[in-house]
Amino acid sequence: MSDCGSLCAIFPLSDCCFSSFCRDQILEMFDHAYGSYMKYAYPADELMPLSCRGRVRGLEPNRGDIDDSLGKFSLTLIDTLDTLVVLNKLDEFEDAVRKAVSDVRLDNDVVVSVFETNIRVLGGLLGAHVMADLLRQRGEKMQWYRDELLHMAKELGHRLLPAFNTSSGLPYPKVNLRYGVLNPLSRTGTESDTCTACAGTMILEFAALSRLSGESVFEANARKALDVLWERRQRGSDLVGTVINIHNEEWVRRDSGVGAGIDSYYEYLMKAYILLGDDVFLDRFNVHYSAIMKYISQPPLLLNVHMHNPTVSVRSWMDSLLAFFPGLQVLRGDLKPAIETHEMLYQVTKQHKFLPEAFTTEFRVHWGQHLLRPEFAESTYYLYKATGDPYYLRVGQSIVEKLNAYARVPCGFAAVQDVRTGMHEDRMDSFFLAEMFKYLYLLFSEKSELPIDIDDFIFTTEAHLLPMSLSTTRPPCQGNKTEEDLFSHSCPSMETLFPNNPSFAKSIRDGYKYLTGVGRAFHPLPVREIELPLHDNGMEPVEFLKSMGISLTPLNEAAGARSQKGRKGLYRVKLVAELNQTPQEEEVVPHVVQLISPPFLGRTVLTAGPAKFGMDLTKQEHGVKGSIVKASPYTACGSIDNAGHLKGHIALVLRGDCMFAAKARRLQEAGAVGVIFIDHREGSNSEETPLFQMVGDGDSTEDIALPLVFLFSREGAVLTSALEQHRNVDVLLLPKKRQLGEEKPVGMNFKLRLAEEEGPEDGAAGGPTLEFIFEKEELNGQGQRPPCAGNDTPDPAQTPNSDSGPDPNP
Repeated sequence: MSDCGSLCAIFPLSDCCFSSFCRDQILEMFDHAYGSYMKYAYPADELMPLSCRGRVRGLEPNRGDIDDSLGKFSLTLIDTLDTLVVLNKLDEFEDAVRKAVSDVRLDNDVVVSVFETNIRVLGGLLGAHVMADLLRQRGEKMQWYRDELLHMAKELGHRLLPAFNTSSGLPYPKVNLRYGVLNPLSRTGTESDTCTACAGTMILEFAALSRLSGESVFEANARKALDVLWERRQRGSDLVGTVINIHNEEWVRRDSGVGAGIDSYYEYLMKAYILLGDDVFLDRFNVHYSAIMKYISQPPLLLNVHMHNPTVSVRSWMDSLLAFFPGLQVLRGDLKPAIETHEMLYQVTKQHKFLPEAFTTEFRVHWGQHLLRPEFAESTYYLYKATGDPYYLRVGQSIVEKLNAYARVPCGFAAVQDVRTGMHEDRMDSFFLAEMFKYLYLLFSEKSELPIDIDDFIFTTEAHLLPMSLSTTRPPCQGNKTEEDLFSHSCPSMETLFPNNPSFAKSIRDGYKYLTGVGRAFHPLPVREIELPLHDNGMEPVEFLKSMGISLTPLNEAAGARSQKGRKGLYRVKLVAELNQTPQEEEVVPHVVQLISPPFLGRTVLTAGPAKFGMDLTKQEHGVKGSIVKASPYTACGSIDNAGHLKGHIALVLRGDCMFAAKARRLQEAGAVGVIFIDHREGSNSEETPLFQMVGDGDSTEDIALPLVFLFSREGAVLTSALEQHRNVDVLLLPKKRQLGEEKPVGMNFKLRLAEEEGPEDGAAGGPTLEFIFEKEELNGQGQRPPCAGNDTPDPAQTPNSDSGPDPNP
């Protein structure tokens, strides 16, 4: 380590060497992650960092749509190639290119995601080709290289093209690398829907491939898909939905935001203009951006709205993918909202260590998973380069520290299954190497320290580098326009867009410094006395305040109520009211799947999560009973092939590929009487992961009447194993406290009444007091009162226990 590095070991925040120290740390972390992949996983697609082995599709338990990224084409290697160049690991890059050229095959009989394969593999091959060609021209490295990666990219492009063979021009979401789509051997082509980002995130890679290979067919198909999405925008709001039918071009999900399902569509409109110089993309982006800032942006929040009624928010949570948006706003030149949203995201990371996959507008965890996503680091990089504010270096340092503290394992870095528990998941996605280390390294590097001129390239959504020289049209600059028109032309003023003034960012940030409460010294709220009118015929004011979330406690001196002049029967009672510091977590009522047929006979009870839609099982006295049948396809995201067998039964369905509500509707139409969803995340279980409530798809779910429950992977394996061993398995779906075999709990009634109190010894007039009367009574197995049977009272020694019963994991 250099002298400066030694200083950093003692004074890690010293300005003289802070960036150098962090770069060295990032390089060491990258070596650990990339070295583990090459040692334990290559040529597999991904590293399983807890198992210290490679993830090979078909040899590991199916994870649903997550596995559509895996095509048996050494995904992590391809995705990481140009990162090696940015990190100045040129020898490793040359070795990795040789491996890719000699080992990787693209004609595999495997169904893959068109979107993921495009951004990760095609983008990876193109970015690596550009780097290899640049190094070859310099005469430094790669003198043997003869465009082999470009030839591989062209082959892959032709293998993706069959997905665009639709009447609309919108691509199928999946394609078989060997057999295409609609081929009898392809095992795909039945899908009817795709996400907006899936169809709208092709133009950078496909246009680059066309311009590097001379074959225009790729760019033409990507442009046509973008044209359809533009034409199908909602003309009143200029917003697009999340999911669209690829055949009739009708919107399937009409919620609109900047996160999952739409995110990179907006990104690619802006970046297509930057890369290709075509004004049509900028014009479209500007129209959409105005709509986003009008309806979706509620600084610092970015909320999903209904595209046809954009003044209505359709959900109270945000997903972590929207963390890219501040970076895109920097490219747009709109720094103030970028700083606001980024600061909000930073406060969430300080509260939860990482960005949860989804979090509520009160910054509580909605989905606790963290997949080592790079979007927050990406926006941090853009904001630092735009403002020059060293604050963003500290943010980057916090990302580095948290990765080392909470995600690092002996064989790489592992995704976090739930930020609340810190449990790991046996997963290290390729984007962690492709994006996270690239953005972090660039954050702490000056341009002169990089092996390439970073300003000559545009980042794809997977952070692959495509050269700006691909542009065939460069409109002449006509001088700087007004501030109101900053980015509606080709040559905006860089001085106006990026003030390079740290105090500018700080002045905006300071208003959000304690947004989540983290960092602020805790000062308990003072106890305040309030007076409430209390009628002798009820407790309406008390109940009203309870409904507002205010807890009430009678004062010791509450008996000193006095009659109000001229209003007989109206009293005032002093009560103490204190608002909670933070909203309480939304209660999730545990449900169970209880196996009741022989040989189980109710002894096997699996803890399940409920849904916010469908039948409310808490209102069903005896739950819902039925035999289980596995749906075909198992994800229930296409036409149900075994509707005849499902009719009158409870369907088993694997999570993934499409929304819970979409699955439920298909199964309801097939005649199922209930649905049990099973998590596709290997190893997840109810003991280590908090239960959550399944949510709808943004549209009305009133049409769904089925009971719906969710099992984590380990509990689901018990159920599927039982089905494999026994021809018929009957189950009961019901709230946990009502499961068969429960001990009878004891209920307690609280009665409140007004009583006259005798006056004190000094002869003062007496007044009404509050009396609490407690009564116990035994409840039946369903938590309800038994019919009257005399004056029998329960054993006073009996303890209420609504959670007793058989072991849920026998």
